[in-house]
Amino acid sequence: MNHDDGIALFCLDSGSDFASQVAAHLGVPLGEHEERDFEDGEHKIRPLETVRNRDVFVVQSLYGSDGLSINDKLARLLFLLASLRDNGAARVTAVVPYLCYSRKDRRTKSRDPVTTRYIAQLFEAMAIDTMVTVDVHNRAAFENAFRCPTVHLSAREAFIDFLLPQLRAREITVASPDVGGVKRAELFRESLEGQLGRAVGSAFMEKHRSSGEVSGSAVVGNVRNRTVLILDDLIAGGGTMQRAAEAFRKQGAEEVIAMATHGVFSHDTGDKLASPALSRVILGNTVVPALPSTLLETKVDLVDITAGIADTITALHEGRDVTDLES
Repeated sequence: MNHDDGIALFCLDSGSDFASQVAAHLGVPLGEHEERDFEDGEHKIRPLETVRNRDVFVVQSLYGSDGLSINDKLARLLFLLASLRDNGAARVTAVVPYLCYSRKDRRTKSRDPVTTRYIAQLFEAMAIDTMVTVDVHNRAAFENAFRCPTVHLSAREAFIDFLLPQLRAREITVASPDVGGVKRAELFRESLEGQLGRAVGSAFMEKHRSSGEVSGSAVVGNVRNRTVLILDDLIAGGGTMQRAAEAFRKQGAEEVIAMATHGVFSHDTGDKLASPALSRVILGNTVVPALPSTLLETKVDLVDITAGIADTITALHEGRDVTDLES
C-alpha cells in the first residue's frame, strides 16, 4: 500500500511493537503526533501531519502500562480521535485490539452499570466511523452497544497456525474454563478439527462468581490421557486458568495448555500461571504481558496477530467486505 493513497495510521504508543508491526505489514509509516500534559495532569494531543481528506486508522490497545492507567489511555485515545476528526479526516476508524471495560456487559445485580454501553457512547461521541476489536468478552453485547459499524476479529486462526505442528500426533480436547465461554471454545474446536482432519474433543468446567469469589470445580467432557487446550478471551488474575488446569489434571489430562488473546495481568498472576498443572501459556500480542522474565522465557509464548489487523485495515480502506476476516 502506498503512503499517497490517502491512508494515515496513528498510535498513542508510537514506539510500540504491535503498531510498528501493523505499519510494516501495511507499508505505511506511523503518523507523528504531539502529546503534552499540563501541570494538573490534563492532556493535550494533536496530529503533527495533515489528515485532511485522508482515511485515518488509530491502533491502540487499552490496558494500563508505562505508568499510565487504563483511564489515562482511554482519555488520550478519545481526544486523539476527536482531534483527527476536527482536522478534516475523511474517515476515522478506531482499531482497539484490547477494548477495556468489556467485561461488565450486563446487569447481574440491582443498579449494576452496563459499562460496555457507556464506552461505546464515548467513542461515538468522538464521531468515529468504525470500531474494530479482537476477541471481545461478549461479542453480542459489544455489537449491540455500538450504533456505528463494528468489526469483531478473532485470533483463532493465528493460534491454530501456531499450534498445529505440535498437535498433529496428539489426542486433543478444547476446553472452556466456564460455561460462558463454551461457544468460543466450540468455534475454536471446529476450526482445529478441520485443520487436523480428525475429531477433537470438547469440555468445560463449572464456575460460579459472586462478589469476586470464584467457586465450582465439576468437569464436563473427556480429558483423560489428552492434551487439553483451555481457551479464554483474556487472563487477568490467572485464578480461573489455574483452577481449570488443576481440575483437568485431576481428571487425567496428560497436558494442559492455557490460551488467551489478551494477557491483562494483575501483580500476582505470575504465581498462578507458574502452577505445574499448566505446561504452557499461549497469548496474543494485543497486550504486553506484565510477567516475570523467567516465566516469559520458559512458559509463555506470544502469537503475533498483527497481520490480521493489517488485512482488516486494508479491506476497510479499499471498501471490501470484511466478513471473511471476522470471527
